[in-house]
Amino acid sequence: MSAAQPGSRWLLARAPVWRALAAAAPRLRRGRLSIDEAEQALDGYQSLARDLASARQQLPGNSVTLALESLYTSYHAALSRAPFRAGASLLQLFRSEIPEIVASLRTHLLWIVLLLALSAGAGWLLIATYPELVGLVASREQIDHVEHGELWTENLLNIAPSSILSVRILSNNVMVSVFAVCAGVLYGLGTAYLIALNGLMLGAMFAFTHQHGLDGELLRFVVAHGTVELSVICLAGAAGIALGESLIRPTLATRRESFQHCAGRVGKLLVPCALLLVGCGLIEGYVSPNPAVPFAARLAIGSAYFLFMLALLSGRLFGRGRR
Repeated sequence: MSAAQPGSRWLLARAPVWRALAAAAPRLRRGRLSIDEAEQALDGYQSLARDLASARQQLPGNSVTLALESLYTSYHAALSRAPFRAGASLLQLFRSEIPEIVASLRTHLLWIVLLLALSAGAGWLLIATYPELVGLVASREQIDHVEHGELWTENLLNIAPSSILSVRILSNNVMVSVFAVCAGVLYGLGTAYLIALNGLMLGAMFAFTHQHGLDGELLRFVVAHGTVELSVICLAGAAGIALGESLIRPTLATRRESFQHCAGRVGKLLVPCALLLVGCGLIEGYVSPNPAVPFAARLAIGSAYFLFMLALLSGRLFGRGRR
């Protein structure tokens, strides 16, 4: 009894300190502490170490000892983690991680580009051979515009201002890219279907406008934003195919682990893809439907933006490869 009384008195004396440390633990994990509070947390961490050693001697296996071990582990993890620096993390992402991911998807990207090109050729051949099937890829309004000798894009600025038009376009493009990645869950078949469908529609629309002498006008509309937009969709498709491959041919112990690892890696590509699609939306809203912008300027904008995309994805825009 005499041995238990000092232990009981020690528990009663230290219990308020432990409760205070437990209450401060969530704020410590979030890093929202002042300098004084951080110093108090460090002192509390040291006192926890001493209390835990005493508890293991006096109360081995007791619930109090287990609770102290959990609290000590929480403080140790919070105080030992590396500081988060948003700027340095973003720089690391764009300078090193994104180029490495893109390089690892080179083969997948090649197959996606080939699929897009073949499906575009198939779409052209289909409409060139059976013009009446254009209703499968174009709306009635689009068909009426082309049959009357004008593109459906000519009056876009009369329907909505450029700012609203840009937001609609970029949000739609981002959704298509996200869906192209997520459809890879279906063992890559969903991504392949989406890429083939987009290629089929692209080839079919060019064939249809060519039959009415408007293919040059369509090229004039898409040349400023189309190269980067299609490139981003192909890149998202390559990421989706990689997800499907991680399920078909897992590189880790289980398919779940392989898929989680691949998703965490290729998911980072959505960041530069979204940024590039924002630029595409702005170009498509302000430049592409504007008849006052000459073709040479559109071509220069499209070429410059494509080179910007290459510099961004290769990391050279952020100093990759420099000494």
